[in-house]
Amino acid sequence: MTQPAPRRILVIEDDKTLNRLLCDQLQRLGHAPKGVESRADALTALAGFHPELAILDIRLPDADGMTFLPELREYCPVIVLTAFGSIDQAVQVVRAGAADFLVKPITAQSLDLALNRFFDAAALKRDLAFWQAEARRGQEADLSGASAPMVELRRLVTLFAGSDTPVVILGESGTGKERTALALHGLSPRSNGRFVSVDCEAGLAAAELFGELGTGGAGHDAGLIAAAEAGTIFLGGVDRLPADMQAKLLRVVETGSYRQVGSSSSVMTQARFILSSSLTPAEIEQGGTARNELLFRLSAFTIRMPPLRERPEDIIPLAENFLQNRSFQRNTPKAFDRTALEALRANDWPGNVRELQNAVERAIIMSSGDEVILPAHLGLVPRRIAGATGGTTGARPLSLSFETPPTMDELRDTYLRLLLERHDGNRRKVAEILGISERNTYRLIQKLKS
Repeated sequence: MTQPAPRRILVIEDDKTLNRLLCDQLQRLGHAPKGVESRADALTALAGFHPELAILDIRLPDADGMTFLPELREYCPVIVLTAFGSIDQAVQVVRAGAADFLVKPITAQSLDLALNRFFDAAALKRDLAFWQAEARRGQEADLSGASAPMVELRRLVTLFAGSDTPVVILGESGTGKERTALALHGLSPRSNGRFVSVDCEAGLAAAELFGELGTGGAGHDAGLIAAAEAGTIFLGGVDRLPADMQAKLLRVVETGSYRQVGSSSSVMTQARFILSSSLTPAEIEQGGTARNELLFRLSAFTIRMPPLRERPEDIIPLAENFLQNRSFQRNTPKAFDRTALEALRANDWPGNVRELQNAVERAIIMSSGDEVILPAHLGLVPRRIAGATGGTTGARPLSLSFETPPTMDELRDTYLRLLLERHDGNRRKVAEILGISERNTYRLIQKLKS
């Protein structure tokens, strides 16, 4: 089992004997201490030592500890030492921002307990954020679907999951690239580790990804790669990163080492990298450009996410799954009306699975206390006429070829006849598709008959 790395701890204590004793005890506990005796020495040490924690005496020869505490907290968390311990002073120190409070004389046991309490709390805080993010994702890692493209997708996920090699996931927006990355992580030997998701399309500074060393609180950010530890880091929309960032990232993936901003030494990472992009395989195969060179170099293990239009048989099962596993309005039974299912099946879904999920969630809200979800609740835009787009309406195509250009009334009447024929004269359904009231639809039908 990998031993935890030594924690860098700065001891700020003007009593030389106590300073030395504290440093010796910290070393025996497996940490990496550095002792200084004044505020001035502490500020000098901060720039090069980069402590993860400081132990501060409340009384220093050149500063009052309570005054120095807020300044020191900008660099790292602080445990305060004092020989004048009281409940009031403890409350005052904690309110000023100290992580903990120790009263002299300090025993080895009390020091060990304080450090364990601090580092355990920090780990719990990180874990809480991690599991909260996992809970929000919920069932996002479920790659359901009985279509051939999804069967192949699950095969590749199972095949690649056991390897540490980087994986490239390609697909249109909303196809579920992050869900696939989660599935790869969940099926891998790293499943108990962290899954860190990074949105590169939103803009990403080098310091955020690689970490940064320097002065100030922000200067001690370990970075997102370090946060992944020995787990998985998912970089979504990685082709949107600047060319220099992509070059640095390629080096990290290939060598497992990188340099934090402002540092001259290398840091090793055990994280597995999964990258995604909306570029097509053909665009990546071109190679040699700033936008696709990284993906081209790492494309040996590629998973392509099929758009929803390539697996229409999955639309209804997915919609039913979203409906049954909703996290709100569960007190009211919900089911799709037959016409709502037809509308779902007939829609183009350019936004893919994400758009489908949004439509179902909207329908749940719009249907309020009703148990039946109707097409109007879905808020779908009527599908484009086939003759104008080259697609199909789900029934016969509507031809717009003609010898003599028709009038608007003739076009309207032709479309109305098609809708009435397709939906067996269902006036309500036709009204929903046309986006008008049933009364107006009735008038159009009467006019059509006259």
